[in-house]
Amino acid sequence: MKSIIIVGDGMSDRPIARLGAKTPLMAAQKPNIDRIAREGRVGLFKSIPNGQPPESDVANLSILGYDPAKSVQGRAVLEAASLGVDLSPSDVALRCNLIAVECGRIKNHSADNISTEEASELIRSLNEELGGGRSEMPVMFHSGVSYRHLLVLRNGWASPEVECTPPHDHVGEKVSDLLPRALNQSAEKTRLRLVELYERSLKILADHPVNLARRAAGKDAAAAIWPWSPGRRSAMRTLQELYGVHGAVISAVDLVRGLGCYAGMEIIQVPGATGLWDTNYEGKAAACLEALKDHDLVYVHVEATDEASHSRNLDLKIKCIEELDGRLVRPILTGLEKRDTETTVAVLSDHATLVETGNHAGDPVPAAIWRRGVKSDAIQRFNEQEAAHGSLGTMQGDEFIRQVLGISRRRQSD
Repeated sequence: MKSIIIVGDGMSDRPIARLGAKTPLMAAQKPNIDRIAREGRVGLFKSIPNGQPPESDVANLSILGYDPAKSVQGRAVLEAASLGVDLSPSDVALRCNLIAVECGRIKNHSADNISTEEASELIRSLNEELGGGRSEMPVMFHSGVSYRHLLVLRNGWASPEVECTPPHDHVGEKVSDLLPRALNQSAEKTRLRLVELYERSLKILADHPVNLARRAAGKDAAAAIWPWSPGRRSAMRTLQELYGVHGAVISAVDLVRGLGCYAGMEIIQVPGATGLWDTNYEGKAAACLEALKDHDLVYVHVEATDEASHSRNLDLKIKCIEELDGRLVRPILTGLEKRDTETTVAVLSDHATLVETGNHAGDPVPAAIWRRGVKSDAIQRFNEQEAAHGSLGTMQGDEFIRQVLGISRRRQSD
């Protein structure tokens, strides 16, 4: 049995007055995703366990059946794996956003969706000025995609016990209220180092040629770095060890690719996959069908809906859902119809992202699972409201992945 999991990052939401109390999933025209729901089984999935933050690392770990509390400490550890950064046991890794700042407040979490090429130049300059061993807590910057980068504190003095706020959840708020906070006395040096790096980045980036060109073009400058989600390297069992499957992951996001690395999945690169709404949907669909030939499970992740939500752009979020449906799900379903291989297709959101606030939320998300020969729930459309009445109920833990893989008994926990 082959399986495909299609993840529309952050596409779940809450009712919106402008839509007549509908959610974006209820308002969008998505006949192919609705077909999976109509011909399959439907339910909700509690992708954010109690006590866990509503972040993408937690949600995607949950989708694949891992316990986020036991598996990985912070999303930056996953992103380091994707970037090929080898962390020592004493290193502390943090996601490092390039952000726009205006009048002492976070203007946006992405420096106006800065290009990877521009961002790489900025990260290179930061590394030249701030990186290396000239401090008792040396740092190293590693370039990622667009605004998403990696900061590594390479000294035994560094501690992950620092509370850092995700910038996408605090757009418009004062930077001074959001700076890192030490959770104990041993983390105070780390807090001070992170604040120092933020303040020095403001000076380094202020008149950087990349930012001068961006301002001249009417774009937001990448005013500063914003480190968050600290953690140390940890061990995870692979999907082969847990469920006996050989998997592949298709995503433009380092976090998801890094999760695939830890899970023992093959990372498939798709030209033109951007992590934004201009991503190569068709290329991802073609890569999925090709990967299905020699993999048991293909995990297809699309970030566009989440980025539209963080931008608080309702029309764009609906458009991204519709493009996910027409440009990714439709060609996958069409391709499967030409094959004899029995394949399970599942679609879900990893977590909810509220377009009215731009913030993630821990609400259970709708999930639909289709395979030939399985009695359907007679649910007509894929959305939060109808999923609550599906036969799968509210799944949690490893219940979703076991339903997808057709594993009826619970395997040993990771």
